[in-house]
Amino acid sequence: MEFIDILRSAVEKGASDIHILIGSPPMVRIHGDILPLKEFSSLSAEESKRLIYSILYDDQKQKFEETFELDCSFEIKNLARFRVNVLKQKNGVESVLRIISSKIPPPEDLRLPPAITDLIHLPRGLILVTGPTGSGKSTTLACLIEQINQHYTHHILTIEDPIEFVYDSEMAVIRQREIGQSTHSFQAALRSALRQDPDVILVGEMRDLETISLAITAAETGHLCFGTLHTTDAAQTIDRVIDVFPTAQQQQVRVQLSTVLKAVVCQSLLPCAGDQGGRIAAREIMIVTPAISNLIREGKTHMIPNAIDTGAKFGMISLDKALIELVKARLITMEDACAKANNPDIVRAGKSTSGGVSFT
Repeated sequence: MEFIDILRSAVEKGASDIHILIGSPPMVRIHGDILPLKEFSSLSAEESKRLIYSILYDDQKQKFEETFELDCSFEIKNLARFRVNVLKQKNGVESVLRIISSKIPPPEDLRLPPAITDLIHLPRGLILVTGPTGSGKSTTLACLIEQINQHYTHHILTIEDPIEFVYDSEMAVIRQREIGQSTHSFQAALRSALRQDPDVILVGEMRDLETISLAITAAETGHLCFGTLHTTDAAQTIDRVIDVFPTAQQQQVRVQLSTVLKAVVCQSLLPCAGDQGGRIAAREIMIVTPAISNLIREGKTHMIPNAIDTGAKFGMISLDKALIELVKARLITMEDACAKANNPDIVRAGKSTSGGVSFT
């Protein structure tokens, strides 16, 4: 058994993730379900380690053996790119790989509405794409970055851990930096970024106070900055950003955020209904209008859901209303929609809190 055979089988089956596990055959996630690759036998601890080490460089093996943690990526030409996490558990060395398409999907393939695609035309500000792990945040961001690449003569700088989608410069100049390979940390790369003449900065993940603070500063100083967080709705996203700061700084950060934040897109992936196969994203979209900016500044984030629900003319939509529209279009089932909804009763009733959608 060789790793290339596992990778090729997973890609051919349309998997999104590959799990290398001791005591079972390689497993793949297809349309949200984890299933075995039945053509392969169960892996021993020695076989699992051999397979995983076959795709690592010597310095990556050394780093893993020192820290028991490793994130990296690699590409196989004419197949796909893979994001890799290597871990050690009680039985030995295992791994999880995310399959990343070599093609960056266009907005229509992702069903991105104009409220999202129009964000690429902003001259400056902070745009956050959020959601749980595996919700398609990286794909949405890659699509937006590629649209900027196709339309503007900008300098785009990405800071990722690890690099996922790879861009070919078209109208823009694109530099991609990977944590651990071309820079030591998000913080170090962001501090340097402001001296590298960027127009657009992509921060792969806003993990801590310093990274978030530097991203806000980058947006304040005239850059268009994209970032991700693991939050599930717009109000929670704002609270998460503010709460990482010490209490004494939080009011100042509210004021800064009310000025630089331009949009929050929160997304979840759901299985497509029936035999359509695949998954589809439901997205909550918050565009920062003067009214929402004022709510952020005054710390009234609990009122943001109502502002989103009444902001349809600006392209805003709540998660529950987005789920209702997908159910109405028969793209997802009611059961799956209710499982992801903030308020399942609203989804079942087929209406938003403002009464804007109805199944009747």
